[in-house]
Amino acid sequence: MTTNAVDVFKREFPALASKFSLKPFQEKVINQVVSTGSTLAIMPTGGGKSLIYWVTAKALKGTCLVVSPLIALIDEQADKLTNEGFEVLAIHGGMVAKDQIKQLKRFAKGEINPDFIFVSPERMATDGFFEYCISLQKDKIKLIVVDEIHCISQWGFDFRPFYKHIPAFLNSVFSDQLPKVLGLTATINPRELIDITNDFKMDKQSILKDDVLLRFDIDLRVEKLTNEEEKRNRLWEIIEKHKDEKVLVYLYRKYHKGGVEDLCEIANQKGITALSFHGDMTSLLRQKIITEYRDGTTNLVFATNAFGMGIDIPNIRVVVHYMLPESIEQYYQEIGRAGRDHNGASAYMLYSNKNVQVRKTHFIDKSFPNEDEIKNLFKKASNNEIGKKTLQYFAEEELQTVLPYFLNCNAISIDAKGFTNLKIFKTNANSDLKKIVDSSKTGMVIPLLLKPEFKNYSCKDFFNLTYKALVDDEITLNKSFDKCLIINANESILTTKQLENISTETAKKKEYKHNLLDYLVYLLDNYDDSQSLHQEIGRYLGVSKHLLGKIHKTENGIWVRSKSEVIIANILFRSNIDFQYEEKLYYNATQWKEPDFTIRHNNRIWYWEHLGLLEDEQYNEKWIEKKQIFKKLGILDNVITTKESAVLSNQANELIKRIKTN
Repeated sequence: MTTNAVDVFKREFPALASKFSLKPFQEKVINQVVSTGSTLAIMPTGGGKSLIYWVTAKALKGTCLVVSPLIALIDEQADKLTNEGFEVLAIHGGMVAKDQIKQLKRFAKGEINPDFIFVSPERMATDGFFEYCISLQKDKIKLIVVDEIHCISQWGFDFRPFYKHIPAFLNSVFSDQLPKVLGLTATINPRELIDITNDFKMDKQSILKDDVLLRFDIDLRVEKLTNEEEKRNRLWEIIEKHKDEKVLVYLYRKYHKGGVEDLCEIANQKGITALSFHGDMTSLLRQKIITEYRDGTTNLVFATNAFGMGIDIPNIRVVVHYMLPESIEQYYQEIGRAGRDHNGASAYMLYSNKNVQVRKTHFIDKSFPNEDEIKNLFKKASNNEIGKKTLQYFAEEELQTVLPYFLNCNAISIDAKGFTNLKIFKTNANSDLKKIVDSSKTGMVIPLLLKPEFKNYSCKDFFNLTYKALVDDEITLNKSFDKCLIINANESILTTKQLENISTETAKKKEYKHNLLDYLVYLLDNYDDSQSLHQEIGRYLGVSKHLLGKIHKTENGIWVRSKSEVIIANILFRSNIDFQYEEKLYYNATQWKEPDFTIRHNNRIWYWEHLGLLEDEQYNEKWIEKKQIFKKLGILDNVITTKESAVLSNQANELIKRIKTN
């Protein structure tokens, strides 16, 4: 397929295309997915992920299935796409159950052909009816988008157990004919990368990293303090200093002294209007807080890391870490909440030696279950009996955490996504299910499946028979599904070997997370200035050495290496001249040079070199080598230069006059 991203953008999104252009990285990702296949795109917060999958979906045609982590984010994206004139089907817990069933039935029957279907990973993991309906129209689905794909990795700070079920869902529905998959994320470490590429069967060539993963426009400030009192006093000083700006304070404790609720209450007692934000709040309350914060009713929010994915408030000016995050990835993603309007921001890190130990013992270590907890949770899941059970996995947060361990050691297997009771259905006289429902006094599914007459039914076949009858209007629902997993307990109690395997697995992950924290603290302890900390983080995240020097942002949003190049880029931009920064110029099949600016105007190409360090011997030698290559290529007459000068702007404007008159 030779579809061009820019052409699709202009054709399908004319209103947006009239206001701005696709960024080069957005183009690159779209074109790779369309022409090559499944892709993992790693890009900075605020980098325009949504537009990438919007345009990709329209280039591939058909339906795009988007897995998104938050109801608020799903609704936001659905509204935007609807306003652009596209048909959208959004399925999540915020919808009335009756409406969900109605819309899924219409899709299953082909009565609607949405451009986009949005679903949460929780829905994918537990809703057998959703899976059945998607499977009936699977040939229409041309693109699978997994937003915040790093959440699939059990090694990351943002691990979401339901994400781990996405590959199983895709395999169940699509088998070997998997549509193209586009994974999107902002930050990722090498261990997480292995999980993602393995789970989604991607190779190294499928990974695209934006050249600009770093946020040099955020001023990083690190302050190591001696005790909690000093740290608390410093927090209130920062809040007072930035009282007229939006400030976000990150903590990782909801309650008790020094937690989100406590500090929010103290702020209000001080006469500072503040709000708290954490995962125990209802989605409606959290959305209300986000709205008030966005609208400026309050400028101060104390939050756990629940304030993260999907929340896009462009003018947060300050992020304060009052507690240590557990890794560089978490730290960098959370400071990325700030300055998304590209007008700069500040990020304060306040910590002490005591905080490091507390983070390990009270947060990391306690996030893993001990042996007694493992045994109790296995009993809760299996009732210590071998055989089929219904698992109310969706409602059991502790079971979500430990189920991967039980699956890994083969103590439990998952047979199907279903429901507990057939009495939720009303059957008509001609329904094949009527005899089945009538044969059971209680309607409970598990006892029914154990009857001899159903021994030839697999769990999945049995539920699909029910789902088919529902789609075909042979049965109707009296009340909504109680979505659950049908599991098979392979043991009555965990064996010594299984407990040892789980213990080894948790110990390995615990050590890994300790090491992540230790490296973050090492960088903080050796803090020199904001720029060097950004660069050290960049090295850790795999940003190439060549790109670490791009630390200055221009008016058209690109990053360059010096303030002088900012002046040149801004003048070119204001002059409406088409240019690229450090575009590769090949002088043989595998080697290239990168002129500072490549300019295309009036069907002619110019190469602009700014010579900033000619007094440096090594720099001068490289410039001589570059000139020789330009000469061999026969383009030396098209090379223009500027040097460091107090009148650089004047020089640049004169050169632009020359370009325009040729």
